[in-house]
Amino acid sequence: MNECCSVADLRQYTLHPGQRDTLIDLFDEHFVEGQEVCGMHIAGQFRDLDDPDRFVWLRGFRSLDARAEALKAFYYGPTWRAHAEAANATMLDSDNALLLEPIHLGPDYPQVSSPRTAVAPNTVVGGMVHPADAGFEEHFRQEMLPVLGELGISPLAIFRSLRVPNNFPALPLRDDTVLVWLARFADDSAYGS
Repeated sequence: MNECCSVADLRQYTLHPGQRDTLIDLFDEHFVEGQEVCGMHIAGQFRDLDDPDRFVWLRGFRSLDARAEALKAFYYGPTWRAHAEAANATMLDSDNALLLEPIHLGPDYPQVSSPRTAVAPNTVVGGMVHPADAGFEEHFRQEMLPVLGELGISPLAIFRSLRVPNNFPALPLRDDTVLVWLARFADDSAYGS
């Protein structure tokens, strides 16, 4: 298992119309490195292809305790203080967040030690957030994973809800039980087929 990410936050923001690129610029210029120096691993930033006013991102932590320490360091630190007003001005809702634990991180899942490289411009990362009542994880493994494999889809990562109290309540979390999977596709047509 990836040493960094025994805990992950999947955050899905609803933005004011036309503000996604502004927020992405803030992330790229300030927040990715600003969070990583505090002990977080930014595993991905995603543009929702179906909603131009939605921004999705995933960050990982070594442990639950490390999550609390890293979030405190970032959100009470100089980078967030300097750019919080500009970031918050882009958002209508930032509370759509899930606390997750990985059950599978594939070999192509971004590693902490890997250099941050540009992704091919047409690459698509697709995924699903499934409600996961009792037995769904096993159903996913036994029934859905083989179908994905037949379609040539190999998950980059599979996560399930981490059912523990939120140890950084300044950032609310959804109280849903889910299973999340992510996969990389070469382009829109591969994703759509």
